[in-house]
Amino acid sequence: MAVTGTRPAGPAASRREALAFRLACGAIALHLVDDAFLHPEPGTAAGDHLVAGLVPALLLGLLAWGVPRLRRAGARGAVALALGLSAVAAGTAVPLAHALDAGPAGDDLTGLLGLLAGLALAALGAGLLWRSRRRDRPLWRRYGRRALLGLAAVVVAWQIVVPVPFAFIATHKPRSEPPPARLGAPHRDVTLTTADGLRLRGWYVPARNRAAVLVLPGRDEPQPHARLLVRRGYGVLLVDRRGEGESEGDVNRLGWGGVPDVEAAVAGLRARPEVDPAKVGGLGLSVGGELLLEAAARDAGLRAVVSEGAGLRSVREISAMPGAGRWASLPQWAAITAATSVFAGGGPPPALQDLTGRISPRALLLIWARDGNAEELNVPYVEAAGPPKGIWRLEEGGHTGALRTAPAEYERRVGAFFAAALKPRPADTR
Repeated sequence: MAVTGTRPAGPAASRREALAFRLACGAIALHLVDDAFLHPEPGTAAGDHLVAGLVPALLLGLLAWGVPRLRRAGARGAVALALGLSAVAAGTAVPLAHALDAGPAGDDLTGLLGLLAGLALAALGAGLLWRSRRRDRPLWRRYGRRALLGLAAVVVAWQIVVPVPFAFIATHKPRSEPPPARLGAPHRDVTLTTADGLRLRGWYVPARNRAAVLVLPGRDEPQPHARLLVRRGYGVLLVDRRGEGESEGDVNRLGWGGVPDVEAAVAGLRARPEVDPAKVGGLGLSVGGELLLEAAARDAGLRAVVSEGAGLRSVREISAMPGAGRWASLPQWAAITAATSVFAGGGPPPALQDLTGRISPRALLLIWARDGNAEELNVPYVEAAGPPKGIWRLEEGGHTGALRTAPAEYERRVGAFFAAALKPRPADTR
C-alpha cells in the first residue's frame, strides 16, 4: 500500500555532477596543502602545519567521497553551496586580496584556483537547490516551506558555516607594509627574538622618565596612543606581532599563541639602559589588550596594563558573558574556536576571566565601550581581578574609540594610571 504525502529519495549524483564536485574539492584541498607545506610563512617550517594542512584536506576528501552518494539533490546542493560560498569568502579575502595588492606570489595561484572552484561549487549548489524544489503541493504550502527552510539556512549559515572562512581569514590574512612613523619623536628600528625563535620587527622611542610602555597591536592603529605616551616622557615600543608586517611566523588575528611576542618585548624594554626594569607597562587595543591581559598573568615584568576593547577570543569566554548573549553566541563561537584550532594547529588560550585574577598586585585599567563588540565582558574581567584595578565605560565612541571620543579624559585617566603604577616597589617580589 502506497503512503501518500511522502517523497521518495532520488538517485545519487550523476557522473558529471560528481566529477564537478570532486574536482572542486580537490582544487580547494590543493591550495590548503600548498599553503601549509610548500609555502610556509617566514620563520616557520612545513612540520609546523601538519594539522592545518592535513585535517582540512582529509575533511574535503570525505566530502568528495560522500556527498555525491547522497540521494537528496537538495542535500547535495546545500553542501555544495555552503562549501562554495566559504571558499569564495576565504579566497577573496586572502589570495585574491594579496594578488591585487602585491601581485600573485607563492600560494596565491592555487588560492585563485580554489576561489574559482568555490564559484563553481556555489553555482552547482544553487542549481541543484533550484531543480530540487517541490512543485507537487499547493502554492501557499510550497512558499511557506521555502520561507522556513530559507530562514533555517540563514541561521545555520551564520552560526556554523560563516565561522569557517572567518577562522581561515583570521589565520591567513595577508601582511601589510609598515605605515609611516608618526610617533612625535625620533625612533629606532628594533628586532626582537621570541622564545620560540621568531624575529619580530618594531619601533622604539627612548624613555626620558625611566619608564617604558609596550603599545599593541602593530605599528599603525596605536600610533596616536604612542604619541600621548611619548609626550609624557615614556619610552614606547610598537612591534609587529608574529605573522604581521615584517615579523616572522604565522598570523592569528585572534591573538592565539602571541604571548611569547609580548614576553620578548617586555624583556627587551627591561634590558634598556635608560629604563628602570620595575617601570615597564603595556597599553593594548582590542586583541592587543587581550594579549596583555594573558601575558601579565604570566609575566611579572609587566607592572601595569591598560586594556581597551577586550572581548571574545574563543568559546572559553562565553561562560562569563552576561544575560542571554552567551546562548546566542555559543554555537557560532564554538564553531569559530574549532575551525581556528584546526587552521592554527593548536587550541585556544585560557579564558580571560580566569587570567585577570592573576595580575594583582600589579595595576590594571580596563576600558570598554557600550557599543563595542562583546565588550561588556570587561565587567566580569574586572570583577575577577584583584587590586589595584579600575574600569572606565564609554557611552559613545565604539570599539577602541576612547581616545578619539574623549581625548582630554583619556589622557588624564591613562596618564594618571601609568604615573601612579610605574613606580618601583622594592617590597613587591612578584
